[in-house]
Amino acid sequence: MTEPTGAQRDMEAVSKFVESFAAQLVEAGMQRMSARVFAALLSSDESAMTSSELGEQLRISPAAVSGAVRYLAQQHMVSREREPGSRRERYRVHSNQWYEALTNRETVLKRWEGALREGVSSLGEETPAGRRMAETLAFFEFVDGEIAAMMERWRVHREQTFGTPGA
Repeated sequence: MTEPTGAQRDMEAVSKFVESFAAQLVEAGMQRMSARVFAALLSSDESAMTSSELGEQLRISPAAVSGAVRYLAQQHMVSREREPGSRRERYRVHSNQWYEALTNRETVLKRWEGALREGVSSLGEETPAGRRMAETLAFFEFVDGEIAAMMERWRVHREQTFGTPGA
């Protein structure tokens, strides 16, 4: 199998990279099939592939591709797009996928912070559990602020390094 752009590649080396990187993502907690699909998209010159292309490259079923893409889309790591003049969908990984995935965690952090505030209030700030809950809340508030500052530094760095506007 060759890349759609016609670029000459060692497809065995590409396959080894995809499986190796996917294994690292699985180790970090991502679902195995989603990790493989993400790594395949990331390693594609066009950064987009159809379900059949993913199935062929990874030797997986259309159902496995569909489930993996659904998860990745929910995590804001890939998007779906229609091929012009066709019913076929292509799945695309964007150059800022890590930025998007990380900044979308902000919503989760805010929900956790709200739940922890309620926990501190319910348990009482002076109880051992309440103090532990308050420390956990303080940690997530700290992380939330650090992520926002880090993302701003990344936008500046990205523009300086790659000459493209930040995400």
